[in-house]
Amino acid sequence: MREIAFHTEVGAPQKYRPLYVSIYADDDNAAAAAQQQQTGPDTLTTEEFAQQGSPFAQFLLGHMYLSGQDKPQDYAAAYLWFSRSAASGRADALNMVGRCYECGWGVAIDRAEAAHWYRLAIEQGHAWAMFNLASLMLQGAGVTQDAEGALALFVRAARLGNIKAMNMIGQYREDGWRGRVRLRAAARWYQRAAEGGCFRGQYNLARFLARMGQTETAAQWLRVSFAAAPPQFCREVGEMLANHPDANLRDVAREALLRGETAARHPTA
Repeated sequence: MREIAFHTEVGAPQKYRPLYVSIYADDDNAAAAAQQQQTGPDTLTTEEFAQQGSPFAQFLLGHMYLSGQDKPQDYAAAYLWFSRSAASGRADALNMVGRCYECGWGVAIDRAEAAHWYRLAIEQGHAWAMFNLASLMLQGAGVTQDAEGALALFVRAARLGNIKAMNMIGQYREDGWRGRVRLRAAARWYQRAAEGGCFRGQYNLARFLARMGQTETAAQWLRVSFAAAPPQFCREVGEMLANHPDANLRDVAREALLRGETAARHPTA
């Protein structure tokens, strides 16, 4: 079987940092906060609920400032509101304070401090905090490098449904980061991540399918991956596959390059 000409280093994980925000309602003010677009004399906005001390509204307001959704993007304000929400012990807010320290959103980068906040969220079983701390442990960023400990956290997060953790377990199995290389196990984890919607898992599953000669199915998964992937990822894959001997993968390469170029010209589209 012919080995496909692309690899796991495309779009290295540190290049792309999704917000890792899970917004859900779990307090009395949440429903009203989520209806912030309504108008009327008796309707309070998310900010007003946040000012009144609703941890959910404070968390939601932090996300609004972080993403620039319905508020001007303001990392300092995002950090402030995540911190206020975290003071209540809210796990997703604790995780986001950690993200602020890891990424430098409104505060100086301090990955040791980020790890501290992730651990607080992990005490409540927060899957994204497990993934985030595991990523620091794998890199040795702000904490002692510990690939085995990172894997244990990725497994915990995956059991809670975290698709990016599933993809990372696949990389462990493929590369033999802990123990022997286990390609079948890697493929299973990539498939779980892919079916859950992780674009990296979709890409990695496509690699495995192409190795087995299933280039049509591989091309389908690559197209699914590109729909959610950053433009740079699409460009890198497109450039790598542009001269591939298989026509299915060359077609995908053209689509990937076009998607990357279009996104670069219209970043807000």
